[in-house]
Amino acid sequence: MPASDIKPTGPLVLVCGEDEFAVSQRAKQLYQQWTTELGGMDHEIIDAGAANSGEALRALAKLREALQTLPFFGSGKAIWFQSCNFLGDERTAGAQAVTETLTEVAKELKEFSWNNVRLLITAGKVDKRKTFYKTVEKIGVVQLFAAWSVDDKNWAAEAEITAQRALRTRQKDISGEALAELVNCAGVNARLLNNEIEKLSVYVGDRPRIEVEDVTAIVTRNKQAHAFALGDALGDRDLPRVLRTLDEELWGLQFDRQKSEIGLLYGLITKVRVMLLLKEMLREGWLKPDGDYNRFKTQLERLPADSLPDDKRFNPLSMNPYVLFKALPHARRYSTAELVRAMGLLLECNQRLIFSNLDDALILQQTLVQIVHSDDARPQRAAVV
Repeated sequence: MPASDIKPTGPLVLVCGEDEFAVSQRAKQLYQQWTTELGGMDHEIIDAGAANSGEALRALAKLREALQTLPFFGSGKAIWFQSCNFLGDERTAGAQAVTETLTEVAKELKEFSWNNVRLLITAGKVDKRKTFYKTVEKIGVVQLFAAWSVDDKNWAAEAEITAQRALRTRQKDISGEALAELVNCAGVNARLLNNEIEKLSVYVGDRPRIEVEDVTAIVTRNKQAHAFALGDALGDRDLPRVLRTLDEELWGLQFDRQKSEIGLLYGLITKVRVMLLLKEMLREGWLKPDGDYNRFKTQLERLPADSLPDDKRFNPLSMNPYVLFKALPHARRYSTAELVRAMGLLLECNQRLIFSNLDDALILQQTLVQIVHSDDARPQRAAVV
């Protein structure tokens, strides 16, 4: 929910959600707006981040005291109950004393006279079933900022809109492909996206337009974007780069317990599956090879939805369009038979990783060499569609 689209009413506002960056930005904007309108110096910011029930109770006590302390200067008072972390299902929130005190505060808020007093509460995840949330929702305004998720097919589009808005405030324009690459690098992390936009703006200086070369040169790639590097090398049929990237990925496994050889394999399976899907769409005439990202997106929007599978793993409309765009030339470097063979080799690789005593790195290397090597196709030559 874009901050610029929100027009809060009333003196009580709860800004919450798992998108910490959006919550923080919106809260700062609203608090600054309130303090400017009210004037004076009686405004308060109360740290509501609590490590235990005792700290939560002390924060609530400060809130009640702030509400009862009338402003001495200016025409009003703004209170920011900041970063409250006991409105959800956290352990601290479940403490009986905290639950009872929140219920008492909720009752006081309903009876409170809001003349010249405004209360802003910021929190992460909240429990909408609890009395406190229901009370705030009834007598005030709740602004919820849900975090982007890769499971949401619209996350990339929402991220692009957010990025464009942020760039406009900096008097910058960006090409379609550069915007897609920026979002692809930052992923679903809104804070990282904003940081990279700031870096880009400084990098291009007085130049008003940002191109894809600028993004490639300066933007940091997140873990998800890094994971595409091996698949991209495979798609390019560049064996030296495939083996070099595989070595880098295997080295990184030593420092990241969330990654594994099986995870690398599943990423390769996804890459080959996407190339097969694109190959079929080219054969059906649903897509035409196009080097312009915006025109490619237009083609995707015209795909016959009723002819596409419900399983989003095989449905191009549920995928990031830029990932498909980057994979399009890769699909043309392989024949359909080669891609089918590649899927068989990856299945065999999966079985060997699980049941074989051979070194995992060697198994992956052998599989990739077999996929990339072809007697009738050079690494950099496009295969016949």
